[in-house]
Amino acid sequence: MKFTQTLKIAAFTLAAFGTMSGAQAADKAYLVGANMTFPPFEFVKDGKPAGFDMDLIAAIMKTQGAEVKFQNIPFDGLIPALQAGTIDIAMSGMTITAERQKRVSFSEPYYDNGLVVLIRKADQGKYKTAEDLKGQLVCAQIATTGATTAKEMSGEKVRIFANGSEAIMELKNKGCEAVVHDKPVVGYYIAQRKDKDVVILPGQLTSEQTGAAVAKDNKELLKMVNDGLAAVKANGEYDRLYKKWFGE
Repeated sequence: MKFTQTLKIAAFTLAAFGTMSGAQAADKAYLVGANMTFPPFEFVKDGKPAGFDMDLIAAIMKTQGAEVKFQNIPFDGLIPALQAGTIDIAMSGMTITAERQKRVSFSEPYYDNGLVVLIRKADQGKYKTAEDLKGQLVCAQIATTGATTAKEMSGEKVRIFANGSEAIMELKNKGCEAVVHDKPVVGYYIAQRKDKDVVILPGQLTSEQTGAAVAKDNKELLKMVNDGLAAVKANGEYDRLYKKWFGE
């Protein structure tokens, strides 16, 4: 998928979901920003937001007597949108990192994640571990820990894309030798598309924790999200949603 196509999708989904001006909306509705190209965490299905993150944040805020509305935003625009006050919450499979914590506040972790390497099946004999890819051209998604790790792994030989699907397509078209991306997202892609042309290298590059993000000084909303997360874990809703989207 080309970047121009991504912009068209974003415009369509914004129209479908509706937009809101300002951060906190009336009637206790909060605007949640997400990059909806990251299944099974967030994506567009039948013109509506879907995925684990979308269901989870709605359930979290429901326990607090609040509603949510969604806005589809490029991943690298989420933190700036929080800082500008144009969204209330970023819920987009975002890894909690020290660098990001300087700019926004994160909820308690809600998912344990990690990065893996995807290669063409035809190259299994050539690349057996991530070490074999040093110096090779690697693809990743912009502003993600996958992009950071890819640069550490392969120096400056990294090609950056708006989303993971574009990076995988580039791999399949032989535009790069591997993709560094989130394990559940890559697994979901292979399972849903029954793609036999790509495989995941054995092992996991990192262990990461994912959280919801709010503006740095919004302590009240952060408490709401954390209280709601504790509530959905206690009432069994978290486990139900986890099983729905990850089947475990």
